[in-house]
Amino acid sequence: MPLPRSRSGFIGRRFERTGTEPVTARSSLGLRLLLAICYTPLFIAASALFAVWSSQSTPGSSPTSSQLAALSGVCGALALISAVDLVVILRRRRSERSASTER
Repeated sequence: MPLPRSRSGFIGRRFERTGTEPVTARSSLGLRLLLAICYTPLFIAASALFAVWSSQSTPGSSPTSSQLAALSGVCGALALISAVDLVVILRRRRSERSASTER
């Protein structure tokens, strides 16, 4: 059974309310979705660009091949994180929509 956003953690709320935040406060899933949609392909393209550049660099070139390979790895890791975040956002939005239609 889908849970409402107030209980959207693995076992419910992670932290008890302190009383200072609004009762209806929500995370901005729309903004996170927009950012993930924009940055996932950007990081994939940057990773591919740095990998190709690294493979075509000569021994005396600057930046070095190892530096470009490191940049390619960092961009690949960021693309993976962004893609996982995109999957989590879509799953969370789907579960919230199905919970609101069942009420």
